[in-house]
Amino acid sequence: MKKNNVELLSPAGNLEKLKIAIAYGADAVYGGVSHFSLRIRAGKEFTFESFKEGIDYAHARGKKVYATINGFPFNSQIELLKKHIIKMAELEPDAFIVAAPGVVKLCRDIAPQIPIHLSTQANVLNYLDAQVFWDMGVKRIIAAREISLKDVKEIKKHLPDMEIEIFVHGSMCFAYSGRCLVSAVQMGRVPNRGSCANDCRFEYTLYAANEDHSSLFRLEEEPGVGTYIFNSKDMNLASHMQEILDSNAVDSVKIEGRTKSPYYAAVTSYAYREAIDDYFEDKFDAKKYQEELYTTKNRGFTDAYLIHRPFDKSDTQNHEYALSKGSYEVSGLVTEDEEYFMCKYKTYPGDEIEIFAPIDAQITECENEIGKIYKKEDGKYYINFKKILTDTNKELDSVHSGNTNKIKLPCKLPYLTMLRIKNEDEASCNY
Repeated sequence: MKKNNVELLSPAGNLEKLKIAIAYGADAVYGGVSHFSLRIRAGKEFTFESFKEGIDYAHARGKKVYATINGFPFNSQIELLKKHIIKMAELEPDAFIVAAPGVVKLCRDIAPQIPIHLSTQANVLNYLDAQVFWDMGVKRIIAAREISLKDVKEIKKHLPDMEIEIFVHGSMCFAYSGRCLVSAVQMGRVPNRGSCANDCRFEYTLYAANEDHSSLFRLEEEPGVGTYIFNSKDMNLASHMQEILDSNAVDSVKIEGRTKSPYYAAVTSYAYREAIDDYFEDKFDAKKYQEELYTTKNRGFTDAYLIHRPFDKSDTQNHEYALSKGSYEVSGLVTEDEEYFMCKYKTYPGDEIEIFAPIDAQITECENEIGKIYKKEDGKYYINFKKILTDTNKELDSVHSGNTNKIKLPCKLPYLTMLRIKNEDEASCNY
């Protein structure tokens, strides 16, 4: 049997998502605090105290946490950045994720005990650039998303001791490795400092101008085509995990999505955990992983550029919509006491609701006056409520998102288990 030593790295947009990613199969997570991280919104979800709590939580379970300090600072920010590096180092993360060469040097000077992982924003595509950063003390490169697997193997051949991390899932930017200025021009929000407004996802109307007499007219478009002209589909390389792992050149596979939902963190971690483990147990099943991944909200999926060259691709843009619902809605999340769930969508008595539980979770079938938990022929567990009871024993006709009451389960379910129901109006996946 092959030795499984490939890391699965998942996003941790806040403390809850950190715990969920770990529960559903991640070996390591990444996240940040403050505007020196390239996701300001996600950075605001963590305080230094809660990020430290997350690090301690992960370490207690044998998992790792990588801290993002991958923004591009201006001169006016450098003194603040120095203080930030000192404070982050005190939290004892397992590595810093850094993009700018000057910040790499600063981290090495201030906190030499913390390994450096080079952000994908540094755009490493070849062994020459990788060598430069290796000589600076970088332990791992997170390759540019435009890289090919052939080039990943070439870098590993020249630098066998350097760890290589690649993205396998999540949002793609229409610009080169995320080096975008559209949001800055239109909204005054600078992507390379973490405040991208996702302008590439907007619907646009095209116009043509005549410079001789300043006329302006709208270009008519074929209905449903060419409106979302910048909108990249989401990367999905689950079906290519065999090729990636066969290469023996990849040390870590990474999922994008710190600002995405807890459900997204769960499903992507779960699917790629299964893909990696199944590969090493010689039972790889791409359809199984894709069925899970299509339950998440997405912009349509593409296998991006790792396997196929960019100029061979014709399916990387989604011109029809900014974001789909996904094939499932999350109706509940089980609380830490394992006796209740918090409503995330809507739940009615009599609904058949699927139970989506963390990796290796044990589920017990039961039935009582509240409802029943049972296993069907498809091998999945379901829950059906006979009555909706709050933690104060108040009975409700139904419960909807926004209701902050804990809702009683028929019997215990593992912490962070999710309850989900199918979106009947969503198209099936095309894997």
